[in-house]
Amino acid sequence: MFPLALRIGTAGERAGNPTRARAAFGVAPSKLTGGFSLLELMIVIAISITLAAFAAPSFLRVYYNMRLKSAASNLSGLMQQARIQAARQNRVFTIGYRLGVVPQQAFIDFNNNNNWDPGEPIITFNQSIAMAGGAPAGAGAPPPYVLVGDTAGVTFDNTATLGYSQRGLPCSYAAALCPTPAPGYFVYYIQDQRPNSVGWGGVVVTRSGRTKPIIWNGVAWQ
Repeated sequence: MFPLALRIGTAGERAGNPTRARAAFGVAPSKLTGGFSLLELMIVIAISITLAAFAAPSFLRVYYNMRLKSAASNLSGLMQQARIQAARQNRVFTIGYRLGVVPQQAFIDFNNNNNWDPGEPIITFNQSIAMAGGAPAGAGAPPPYVLVGDTAGVTFDNTATLGYSQRGLPCSYAAALCPTPAPGYFVYYIQDQRPNSVGWGGVVVTRSGRTKPIIWNGVAWQ
């Protein structure tokens, strides 16, 4: 038989020193914690409101730019779809717009009648988005986009109807004709109506038919 190694504390140790009893079982003694005073709470709230006031414009700007970039990306995708379908079906297709509805819409005009017909692919913009009348101009407007590397000196914008030939090449469609190769590139501008300002974006179409969504970040086109 092994000797019993259990030691039973004295009555004083068991009842008179609760701190030592708690320590024996690994329980830390409780600490008194004070609450926040009303003045401290008011200071914290004031700091939070100040930080939110500074951060809100930045968050809104990011949101507006994302909304604008989304519209430009959707329009770019529609143009690429028209390009592929024109080459696949060996036909001329154009890009049309429904500017008299809210929100505005863009569509692939299969029969080139400048009207949307059931069955033609169509996208719908956000209510704040509208196709511009042309290149940016006037006070507060950014400079027109310049495609680096294209020195032809000819740029088509919203005043020209974008078409795609039977080979999928872009053209300035007019009088039922789609002359290719185009003498320059295309930029179709989009406006985003914001409180007290207007955001600018668009889609660039190269002479080979590639598209790229762009937005003006206040300093440069990106």
